[in-house]
Amino acid sequence: MERAGKKKSKITKPILWIVLIIVAVIQIFPLIWLLDFSLASSNEMFTSGLLIIPKKIQWGNYVKAFVDGNFLLYLKNSILINGLAVVLVILVSIMAAFACHRMRWKLSGTVKMLLLMGLMIPIHATLLPNYKIYSMLGLTDTMWALLIPYVAFSLPQALFLMTSFMSAIPVELEEAAVMDGCGIYRIIFQIITPMLKPSIATVAIMTFLNNWNEFMMASTYLSSPTWKTLPFSILEFTGEYSSNYAVQFAVMALTAAPAVIVYIILNKHITKGVAMGAVKG
Repeated sequence: MERAGKKKSKITKPILWIVLIIVAVIQIFPLIWLLDFSLASSNEMFTSGLLIIPKKIQWGNYVKAFVDGNFLLYLKNSILINGLAVVLVILVSIMAAFACHRMRWKLSGTVKMLLLMGLMIPIHATLLPNYKIYSMLGLTDTMWALLIPYVAFSLPQALFLMTSFMSAIPVELEEAAVMDGCGIYRIIFQIITPMLKPSIATVAIMTFLNNWNEFMMASTYLSSPTWKTLPFSILEFTGEYSSNYAVQFAVMALTAAPAVIVYIILNKHITKGVAMGAVKG
């Protein structure tokens, strides 16, 4: 029996590796395709093959994308808006998780359910009503037009993870803190929050990645370049009758680079946090 089991494992392991390699190549191919086309000239774009072998590598596409695409301004806006969204989502989700999971009040379960129902609402389903509300309040073409929906639609997932992690923290710690005279905010931010580091890291990374490349809301609510985010750089090279496709691919590569780098560096925190949250939940 043992020999049969070893033979099976010897056969299944190579098959498993082959399947995983094929899946990895399929997942990575869009990035390879993007980089390949970004280093070609616009005349070489229209090819029958999946990839292009450029006659000459066009590094100038990236220079043009960086200089003529308002890249630094849009990058600054993306970092500012996404950074504020991450901070607000973490703060609100910690306090909401504590209020709904630890504090005893009649509507705690109802409020938690209503907040988690946000997981079922697509972010772009609220484009029109949000636009009418922002127009009435004078919030269109401001940072708040993006910040409010980014925080609102990231909060349900963050609340789910925070609640799952918070359930593993002993209640006795809070009771001892109350006996020592700690107030509610001191309990949350000095006792509970340091124990939520894995979930905080996961929430921060997932909020950043989910909102980084968002374009539909940004294009609906923003009209002037003041608060436009990084995906708008692509439109700088789109004309009425023709477009510079090679530079557009370069812009897309530059736009995707921060998210890809963050994911590669912090991938362990994402998978670990989600897995731990699921088990504890």
